[in-house]
Formats: sequence, structure tokens, C-alpha cells
Amino acid sequence: MLSRIAESLFWIGRYVERADDTARLLDVHVQILLEDPWAEEDLACRSLLSVMDRAAPPADIPVGREHVLDMLAYDRFAPSSIAGSLVSARENARRARETISTELWECLNAAWNQLPSQMRPARPHDYFRWVRERAAIVAGIMDSATSRDETWQFMVLGRSIERADMTARLLTTRELAGAAGPGWTTLLRSCGAHESFLRTYRGAASDERAAGFLLLDRLFPRSIVYALNQAEACLAALEPTTDRTSVDDARRHIGFVRTNLEYRPLIEVLDDLPREMEQVQRACSAASDAIRGRYFPSGATTTWVGEAL
Repeated sequence: MLSRIAESLFWIGRYVERADDTARLLDVHVQILLEDPWAEEDLACRSLLSVMDRAAPPADIPVGREHVLDMLAYDRFAPSSIAGSLVSARENARRARETISTELWECLNAAWNQLPSQMRPARPHDYFRWVRERAAIVAGIMDSATSRDETWQFMVLGRSIERADMTARLLTTRELAGAAGPGWTTLLRSCGAHESFLRTYRGAASDERAAGFLLLDRLFPRSIVYALNQAEACLAALEPTTDRTSVDDARRHIGFVRTNLEYRPLIEVLDDLPREMEQVQRACSAASDAIRGRYFPSGATTTWVGEAL
């Protein structure tokens, strides 16, 4: 497979997942700000922008949900926003048109065509629901109509790394926003995890168990450990380890942060959750850089052999 095609597949997975997870995160925060008249809107919005690595206005300028929506939901030119992610996913699908299925291309192209009419509705929740539905269709097509070859491995690898990173950001907002942030039950619902959580613990819910479920559950697809395990499996399928004494850099970064979460007492992780989630984000970023260097080399300079031209 050409490296440019592999890179496009990797970023299709990442951008679609980014749009989906950002929609879930914003839906939670906008709903809280609408329902709770005592919520500290400026603090909650600044915390959210900080977690999403977006610059906030100066301290003397109040930040509200409209500003956050403009930056994280409707900006078509920022790849970290929902609209920008959908545009970028469609562009990468166009580059890999000869590799992906017709159904997947049509789904991403339809989302791109419908995007202008879906933005800025009367209720932001309608926009977020539409984004989640489009992302679910993409995921369904990927899983049901794609051979488990390199095409599928690169798309799921990108999706898994982005999912671990975004779930870490979601958990960080819970801590940084304080009383203005969402509760654990709200976070579970935003990830579609509430019913699975109740079945797992037979209704014996607690904040510690809810946090542990989103962090460590090995069976729920949106937990951080599950996503990291899936990323490792994709890397192993793309390039099985032949040297018994070493592993590649991407698997090292992912494996280190995964074992650091799995094999420590949960209470230690929760004692300093923002720092632990920052380590997950750093590991995902380092793994992405390692994957880019290994599979998507770029910027190589042309060297002439023989007579200089």
C-alpha cells in the first residue's frame, strides 16, 4: 500500500472519531449550562477550551457557550472542530478513493454536502445528534464492509488512538471544571456507557466505579484501555514483531501508558486524574508521531546521483 493512501486511511479514522467525540463532549457541556442556572459558565467554557488545546480570550473577556460552539463545533477551517473534522475526513477519503468502498465514500461525501444545512440549528443538540449518527454510519460501514486487511487496520488504528485521546480529554473536563463540570452519570451517558455500566455493576453505581469503567473496562469499546488495546492489536497486525528483544516506538508508547493504567490501584489514578489523562494524551501524540515516521514518511529531499542538474 502506498504511504499516502495509508496516511489518508489513518486520518479518516481519526477525524471521524474526533467529530463524534467532540460532539458528545460539547453536548454534555451545553446541556449542563442550559439546565443549571448556577453553573459557572465562564469557568466551564475556559476549562473546555483548555482541555481541547484551544486558546481562550483574555481573562477580562467573558467566555460563553456561543464562543465555544463557534470554535469547536462550526469552524470549517479548524481540524480540531466538528465541522473541520468532517471536511478533513471527506478530503482524505477523496485521496484514498480507489481503496475505500463506494458506501464509505458516499457516506462521507453526503455528510460533507449536508454540513452547511446542519450547522447552527435552533438547538445545538440537533447538530450534535446528526454528527453522532453520521459517525455511527461510517463506523458501521467500516466494520461491516471492509476486509480485515491493511485498509481496515489503518482506519481502526487512527480511530482507536483518537478515541483514547478524546476520552482522556472528556475525563479531564470533569476534574478541571469542578462544580460546573458534568457528573459521572452524565459522562457515562455521553459515551453511551450508562446501560453497560449498570449491567456490569448490577446497579451498584458509584463515582469511583464509573471512573474505573471509562478508564479500565476491557470489554467496553469507548474505555481508554480498550481503545489502547485495539491500537496495539492493529500495530501488531500491520507489522508483527520478529525481534524478540524490541518493539517499535508506537507500540512502546501505547503499551507503557496502558500498563500504567491497568496495573495500578484505581484510587492512585483518580487521586491525580488530570495528570494521568495528560500522560495518556502525550502517549497518543507520541504514538501518532511514531506511526507517521514509520509508515508515512514525508518531506524527503531529492538527491541526484551522478551529474548535478
